[in-house]
Amino acid sequence: MADSSIVTLGTARSLLVDSSVYDSRIGETTKDHVFLGMACEDGEDMLPKVETRVVLVGEACRNGALVKALQAIKVMEVPVVKIREGEAGAEEKMMIKSIVNMDINTPCIMADNAQEFGDEENTDFETVFVLTDFDSADYTYLYKRDNRIVGPPVVLYCAAKEEPLQFSCRPLYSTTMLNVSLCFTGFRNKGEMKNLVNLVHHMGGTIRKDFSTKVTHLIAYSTHGEKYRLAVCLGTPILTPSWILKAWERRDDMYFHAGDEEFRTEFKVPPFQDCILSFLGFSEEEKANMEERTLKHGGSYREVGDEHCTHMVVEENSVKELPFSSSKKLFVVKQEWFWGSIQMDARAGESMYLYEKNDSPAMKKAVSLLSLTTPNSNRKRRRLRDTLAQLTKETEISPFPPPRKRPSAEHSLSMGSLLDISNTPETCKALTESSKPSRSSTPVVAKQSARWQVSKELYQTESNYVDILSTILQLFKHPLEKEGQVGGPILAQEEIKTIFGSIPDIYEVHTRIKHDLEELLTDWLEERSVGDIILKYSKELVKAYPPFVNFFEMSKETVVRCEKQKPRFHAFLKINQAKPECGRQTLVELLIRPVQRLPSVALLLNDIKKHTSDDNPDKITLEKAIDSLKEVMTHINEDKRKTEGQKQIFDVVYEVDGCPANLLSSHRSLVYRVETIALGDQPCDRGEQVTLFLFNDCLEIARKRHKVISTFKSPLGQTRPPPPLKHIALMPLSQIRRVLDLQDTEECVNAFALVVRPPTEQENLLFSFQLAGEETVKSAWLRTLCRHVANTICRADAEDMIQCTDPDSLQVSTKDMDSTLSKASRAIKKTSKKVTRAFSFTKTPKRAIQRAFLANSTPDDKNQRLSYENRIGSSSTLAAHHSPSMVNLHSMFERKYHTFSRSTTHLF
Repeated sequence: MADSSIVTLGTARSLLVDSSVYDSRIGETTKDHVFLGMACEDGEDMLPKVETRVVLVGEACRNGALVKALQAIKVMEVPVVKIREGEAGAEEKMMIKSIVNMDINTPCIMADNAQEFGDEENTDFETVFVLTDFDSADYTYLYKRDNRIVGPPVVLYCAAKEEPLQFSCRPLYSTTMLNVSLCFTGFRNKGEMKNLVNLVHHMGGTIRKDFSTKVTHLIAYSTHGEKYRLAVCLGTPILTPSWILKAWERRDDMYFHAGDEEFRTEFKVPPFQDCILSFLGFSEEEKANMEERTLKHGGSYREVGDEHCTHMVVEENSVKELPFSSSKKLFVVKQEWFWGSIQMDARAGESMYLYEKNDSPAMKKAVSLLSLTTPNSNRKRRRLRDTLAQLTKETEISPFPPPRKRPSAEHSLSMGSLLDISNTPETCKALTESSKPSRSSTPVVAKQSARWQVSKELYQTESNYVDILSTILQLFKHPLEKEGQVGGPILAQEEIKTIFGSIPDIYEVHTRIKHDLEELLTDWLEERSVGDIILKYSKELVKAYPPFVNFFEMSKETVVRCEKQKPRFHAFLKINQAKPECGRQTLVELLIRPVQRLPSVALLLNDIKKHTSDDNPDKITLEKAIDSLKEVMTHINEDKRKTEGQKQIFDVVYEVDGCPANLLSSHRSLVYRVETIALGDQPCDRGEQVTLFLFNDCLEIARKRHKVISTFKSPLGQTRPPPPLKHIALMPLSQIRRVLDLQDTEECVNAFALVVRPPTEQENLLFSFQLAGEETVKSAWLRTLCRHVANTICRADAEDMIQCTDPDSLQVSTKDMDSTLSKASRAIKKTSKKVTRAFSFTKTPKRAIQRAFLANSTPDDKNQRLSYENRIGSSSTLAAHHSPSMVNLHSMFERKYHTFSRSTTHLF
């Protein structure tokens, strides 16, 4: 059947075809298709000759700039329309085949009104009418007759770009939305939507009924619906209807485009639009913060249980069960949904964040183990040892078995077990069971050497430190640098560089150090060198650390500033800081780890050296390694030290009689002071008033003095009050294996305990205390303690170190602490100790001699006095410690060891 279609130039009625035809035909037409109609299979069709002309109507005639622009335009776009004849009785089908450029030969025509030309149906002319007002009677007249209408901005735009006068199948006032494709969702008022659609068409935009990848912007009245979800997934900007109205107000600016990101930002649909939130399980401060941000992001909030609420945000870690049965219309979501919506700047899908009740069978099992008791005293003591072993077993973070006297292939360690260092009860249990000897063969394990113990601790902390650095990179840095983020980049590249600095370089060098330490412990021999590993990477440490440590304050300030100024970054931090990898620590708290790491390594190397024999070649190597770390730390800006923190440490030294002088260190700071009463026989007698000074890496334990000496003067004439406390022990936080939160019972109130194990001890020690006074909140104190213990050993799961325990299982009680019988018993113990000390001529003569030397010495006697004081170190103080490693926290920032005298105000 022969094709009966004809080809013609679009005129009058043929210009304004159906919008769906335009979207599907002309919408994809490019400039390459110009003259396509004359080069295709219909080339034999002859195009009729038409005359092109432009008519200025009304006010447009008096616009000089407009007239001048029309004179500069020599060409206009004209559609080629293909008319296909239908069957008998059917309407003719029209299709725009292509667009051709034709010269404008007729000068612009001016008319007072549209009626002069708009009612003509002469197919010899292709007429374009220019109107300044699309709400006038002239516009209505021309529009009803399907005439081609443009506004002055289109003429000015084409003249400025030296382009042909554009064709549009609809009236086109401006190019404000040229190349913009919109889709609508959530509208219920059809009249409002129709008006918006007309404005979009007038500004050169197109409308699509269905959402697809071709849609550039979604106009939404609410955050519900499938189109909204698709737009969020594809990263399509979601805007309010006000964006269209505001763009229409600026339609006369030919250089303005509505798609500019700076302009459209203020019209984004807020993530909580049409949402009414309530918050459950949060602190008052956090709840107030979230309510404020809810209002800021377009939502509202009400109290929990309000029937109008659409969402209830739950703090999943503190809420065990909901206070009421939620309705089907109420979304019960975790807080990650709230912060994720702010981060994406769009409402996140609730299905991924629905709240589920979180039970912990492992914890219930651990608690049941602690609650077992037997009436027999021997069995009680055995149960107590087993309980402490169970508690510490769960915190062991290394699968290394103790070394044997002669390592053999039969009992050597597999590399697979080395790499599996996950700190889970199941892992620890499996490792324990795998290490149990069989009944037929029970090899005798050699006693663990202190050198191996501390070397293992160095590896453990190094492994945890590498994990922390990996968390910083994987959880924070890399996602912030990722391209194509939903809602656009969260931070600028310069801000990311300022925050993270040389963390990648630090991570690389410590990953290699960890690997070398792993190999060292796999084939452990006492004569193998630990110091060589540090020396091997000393130059890389010098390059990696100073750039970060010196600018750490700037990094911290950038994080704080961006968190305040950029809600999406604040939400990003909230989401990631709540993940298990972070251990509920903030980004700033994680970033401070590199600042603390080198002093910590230096302390461990000193401890290893102390337990290394003089004939071991590693002794000299360790000294060189320590010196290399000193060299690294000398590159770090001395101005970063906190003078206020140092003053607090000096106050502690003056307050505690016998406090080790090496407590003074530039990297150390006082964190917490707690007044307690001892409940056991360690570290001092039951009933003693004990003060705990928590520093960032150690714990100073001091008791109240039984008899306070009189006030004395220093050689400089300054009067100081006598020290009210007596030093007991200075314990590194790395020796704390578990912090026990003792449950309140009738016989035990406001108590806690520490499970500690010095490197040279084969069994765990239990230090139990009762908080004295109401000013200290036990939960806050225990969380702070665990946080700094975790920092010291480079672990992120600080809260996992706290174990809620039944005090009866540990044989701890606060009962009768203030009774007459208890006081008399303590008095007898003190008297017996005084009688014993009366026959020991060490303490009193030593103090008297020391004062005499300090009061009468001259600068010339300084070296002699230092030598003498070192020789007469208090034997009673040393006897109070279970291990030298509990007190020897060496100062890594001093060239010499100093002896501190209480009667002076400075170090000699």
